[in-house]
Formats: sequence, C-alpha cells, structure tokens
Amino acid sequence: MPMPIKEALMRSSVNRPGRTGTTLARAALYLLLSACAGVDQRDTLPTVSAVDLARYAGTWYEIARLPTWFQRHCVDSKAIYTPRADGAINVHNECVTDSGGVEQAEGVATVVDTTTNARLTVRFDNFFARLFGSSREGNYWILELDPEYRTAMVGTPDRRFLWILSRSPQLEEVTYQRLVERAKQLGFPVSDLIHARRH
Repeated sequence: MPMPIKEALMRSSVNRPGRTGTTLARAALYLLLSACAGVDQRDTLPTVSAVDLARYAGTWYEIARLPTWFQRHCVDSKAIYTPRADGAINVHNECVTDSGGVEQAEGVATVVDTTTNARLTVRFDNFFARLFGSSREGNYWILELDPEYRTAMVGTPDRRFLWILSRSPQLEEVTYQRLVERAKQLGFPVSDLIHARRH
C-alpha cells in the first residue's frame, strides 16, 4: 500500500534537500495516478440489483468496518435510517467510544441511482462534510443485502471504506465470513477490518 502523501513528502524532503519542485511534481503525479486508479475501481464495483428503501430503513448494527478517521474512537456503532416525505432518508449515527462516551452524528442520504436505489450519497452536518462534500456517484454503495434485509455490506467505490451491518448486534460467524470473502473478491483490504466490541 502506498505511503500517505504527507509522509512521502517528508521523506523526500529529508533525503533530497533543495528539490522542492521535484517533490511537488512527484506528489502531483501520485495524486493523478491515485485518481485514475479510483476511476477504474469505481467502474467495476457492482451493487445489489434493487433496494426497497422502506424495508432498508430502521436500525443497523456495525459488525465490522475498515478504519475511518471519523470513527477512530468508536468501538460499538449503529445507524438508524428514517424515510422522509421528500424521498430522502434521515441518518442518525451513534457510537460508543473507547473511553465509554457516546458520539452522535446527523445526516441525510439521497439516492443517486434511482434504478436500483443501491447507490446513495450521505451528507453529515459537520465541518468535514461541508468542506469535502460528496461525490456525484455517491459514497454509500449497497454491495450485499440478504433477501430478508437482515444483513448488508456497504462500501465506497474507491475501496477505502467498508461496513458489514446486521439488524442484530451479533452476526453468525458463517454469515460474517461469507461477507468478508465477498468483500475480498471485490478488492477491499479485508485484513484491515475492525470488529465491533460489545459487552
């Protein structure tokens, strides 16, 4: 996995003083190549064929996830989705932190792909979300969903984020392993998955 851009810049500056132009050019090339790679991956990431958003609404418990900056202190998370009259979905995220506190976030999910309802964009009312916005393709892709709407797997098209969700706080190991295997087939770094800690 390529090192973070900031670290790469620092190493280059230490090893080759006075070559700022070269360093910036390499960083720009790295960003360009990363963007191109993201497009290729996005084009090949399949979603489920159809989602009934009324059935999808309700509470989902996080079973496992890839590391995320905004959940760095969360050890037990859940999301509550509530349909709105305008067709959007209210999103309430809640997590128990490693210090025993509770963090909450409110957002709105909007369908991007109206043919399947499997690609949505979620915006949260915080500084980070307002600064970076969300992509036209959506940042919430439903990759797996069982017929009874009991388990789901959600990810982003660049493979940076992934969540395995369940209607229940616990998930049978055989089901979990099946979802992990599917995520691996789709190109997600499943060895980095973080499991929820529940008591």
